[in-house]
Amino acid sequence: MTTIAELPPGFADKVLSAQSTFRSVMDAMARPGSVQRIVPMAGAPGPMMRGTAAIALTLFDHDTPLWLDARMAESADVTKWLKFHTGAPVVQDSSIASFALIGDGGALPSLERFALGTSEYPDRSTTVIVQIDSLAAGRSFELRGPGIDGVATLQASIKPFDLFERLHINEALFPRGIDVVLVADDAVVAIPRTTRVVSKGS
Repeated sequence: MTTIAELPPGFADKVLSAQSTFRSVMDAMARPGSVQRIVPMAGAPGPMMRGTAAIALTLFDHDTPLWLDARMAESADVTKWLKFHTGAPVVQDSSIASFALIGDGGALPSLERFALGTSEYPDRSTTVIVQIDSLAAGRSFELRGPGIDGVATLQASIKPFDLFERLHINEALFPRGIDVVLVADDAVVAIPRTTRVVSKGS
């Protein structure tokens, strides 16, 4: 059994690393489809990628309820690491989560199970962080919407295969909806609820 002392470390420089990671995530949100690199590295427990760990250290705290998919939740090291380094409460009810960590995209539950926000508080929705195989290879997608000059192209190897089709629920929900962050090792891409994605050539 892993003790607290044996858990992977957090940021070496908490303030500067958190600031740098925050900028990377905000740049990704402002420019949907653009691949941003997370430079500050922290130790990552079990199935958690380095980029996911850095985002957790930057955005999660005791006021951000967190939902973990089965792959993340079944790792005692992940739950211990998150509790020790972020204090974020892990919840069983995905509909009240501020963030969701998805280690196995193929088993991603229906997006309607997450918090979709309200008309008064659309920001009270779940940001879904999905770990994927690659942001440099795989299918090609075209993205349109705010923050994109015309059309942006994204190449990614993603599970679930129909993730972007599922995100079409955002069109009917707006200004409510789900924001998604894709992570492949230390690379991140954001797909805000305002972004429309189609397979290239479809």
